Amino acid sequence: MKKSGERWRTGMQVIFASLAVLFMNMMLGLAVSATAAPMEKGVYRMRVGDITVIALSDGINRRTVEQQSQLLHGNRERMKSLLADAYPDGNMESTVNAFLIHAGAKLILIDAGNGGLGSSTMGKVLGNLHAAGYESEQIDEVYLTHMHGDHVGGLLAGTKRAFPNATVYAHKREVDYWLSDTNRDTAPAAAQRTFQAAKATLTPYLNAGKLTTFESNSQLSPGIRAVALFGHTPGHTAFMVESKGTTLVLWGDIVHVTGVQFTDPNMTIAYDSDEPAAAESRWRIMDLAAKNNWWVGGAHLAFPGIGQVKAGDDGGFVFVPVEIPEDK
Repeated sequence: MKKSGERWRTGMQVIFASLAVLFMNMMLGLAVSATAAPMEKGVYRMRVGDITVIALSDGINRRTVEQQSQLLHGNRERMKSLLADAYPDGNMESTVNAFLIHAGAKLILIDAGNGGLGSSTMGKVLGNLHAAGYESEQIDEVYLTHMHGDHVGGLLAGTKRAFPNATVYAHKREVDYWLSDTNRDTAPAAAQRTFQAAKATLTPYLNAGKLTTFESNSQLSPGIRAVALFGHTPGHTAFMVESKGTTLVLWGDIVHVTGVQFTDPNMTIAYDSDEPAAAESRWRIMDLAAKNNWWVGGAHLAFPGIGQVKAGDDGGFVFVPVEIPEDK
């Protein structure tokens, strides 16, 4: 997407300041032909055709609506109204999810959660992976939607690779940006922790020959395709899981605040590096999901983070979470 240099620089200045707030807050703190399976605490299984997808909770942070409103950008009156309707008690939960794909003999993890970078209520991906019946050594590949700390922190267990046999895949734009010493050295102090986290978590895989980049719209594995949804970060990517006529789009950070950004996809968040591009990506993927009856899975949708997008009455969209039996 074409952007002026000025808009890009301004966007990056905003994200640098906002990422400092993100870390502060962290420390404070299908129907159709898809078939759902029973959910254990922190683990949710569903079938997408012949492929099994397992949502893994990394944890939950709690914050006030006032804290969240300071991070959202858009029409303030509209924002306040949507927040009040969605969270009438003035409190909300911020969730982080990862997803395990079991396709044939291959095990693929989509994002890795916070690991040791988040609050004490986060960093649960590895534990929930084990609860689902898998060991970290079994993971063949890890696909990153982007390189913010709540998606890459879990790549490490202490100072070692948490997934010693896995190759990590990320969009080339994302790797080129966050692993650049030049970008790190010229970034404001508020951004240093994010660059350091990316470097610390990815370098062990890079040194082991286990870091691979891909370009937009690459077929990474049978039934799994990378789709560019730039804006939240320079190389932000979704992964489309397709089998027997059913599609699940694991879209990373397209949505941070469910009660606001489905109804009004123009609402952006301070963590977006290019807010106009992030809004355009959100509109585009939501429209496609609604028109094609796709399932979607999000890192920051309430666990298990899976549902469908429907057209709303006011020109926006509505999120319909996957149905979970009441006794689960």
